[in-house]
Amino acid sequence: MANIKSAKKRILVNETKAARNKAIKSRVKTAVKKVETAIEQKDAETAKTALKAAIVEISKAGTKGVYHKNTVSRKISRLTKAVNGIA
Repeated sequence: MANIKSAKKRILVNETKAARNKAIKSRVKTAVKKVETAIEQKDAETAKTALKAAIVEISKAGTKGVYHKNTVSRKISRLTKAVNGIA
């Protein structure tokens, strides 16, 4: 453990940010999984609704700085392309 007060604070702040990022990434992964399972089952309607929810989650993660903007675009693009492929 650090001895300097500012170093102790940095450790606490980093833990808080890591927990927040982990929670956001988990929500994104869950949303993406829902879209992928709908695609596997060839269920176009469920896939489209799940895609809308996933896009919102991914965009929020990008806005909060969890993902880079190009990563956000890539994820959304790949999911959209996959959903359009089954429609």
